[in-house]
Amino acid sequence: MSDVLELVDVSVVREGRALVDQVSWSVKEGERWVILGPNGAGKTTLLNLASSYLFPSTGTVSILGEQLGKPGTDVFELRPRIGVAGIALAEKLPKRQTVLQTVLTAAYGMTAAWHEDYEDVDRDRALAFLDRLGMNEHLDRRFGTLSEGERKRTLIARALMTDPELLLLDEPAAGLDLGGREDLVRRLGRLARDPIAPSMIMVTHHVEEIAPGFTHVLMIRQGQVLAAGPLELELTSRNLSRCFGLPLVVEQQDDRWTARGLPMR
Repeated sequence: MSDVLELVDVSVVREGRALVDQVSWSVKEGERWVILGPNGAGKTTLLNLASSYLFPSTGTVSILGEQLGKPGTDVFELRPRIGVAGIALAEKLPKRQTVLQTVLTAAYGMTAAWHEDYEDVDRDRALAFLDRLGMNEHLDRRFGTLSEGERKRTLIARALMTDPELLLLDEPAAGLDLGGREDLVRRLGRLARDPIAPSMIMVTHHVEEIAPGFTHVLMIRQGQVLAAGPLELELTSRNLSRCFGLPLVVEQQDDRWTARGLPMR
């Protein structure tokens, strides 16, 4: 299996502070990773590196066989091969566009419709992904009128539009109520278990948001990796307690995870 993403001794320093510090990590084709850690741990920094929108201060980052900053690497050719869904993108999308337009514009690498002529194959792909994410009844709704859960599902459909080789999900369940979270986790699980789906990396604060089908976990605290590897081996009470800085108990039931703090004495 080839490496989809490889970080070697990577640090990102801003104003004298290391956002990530000497991180080495690799994601192989077909793997589904979840990044766990408290606020400010460096999770979003890792995702920005993986999307090619952030370059390391030191170390090397290779994405889909292309090393960032190396002569001959064109990030504008690389980025269409990476699907991204997150809050930062949602804020750039026009609120007046319909759900279908919001997804279609990804075919041209744009955030807003202009005068593009979309082919039938583009429209068919958009409709298929929206149906898969449960949005086929909202095609003509304006993006700005959607609920938080509907917006998140639209963003994931949009991220899949270019047939990416790597899919990055930045806190996809953030802000959702219990029903919205469980609906999204179920849909992400279906996607994660699809053998032809792209490699996936998802950032979250909560183990309850880890969908069935995810295979690996990386835990980060204060910019440093505490654990990385298969979920069943690394998602332990000890590792999670070190990651979040308090005693936690992790439990797995069937194909879902939960975590809770120990009672105070």
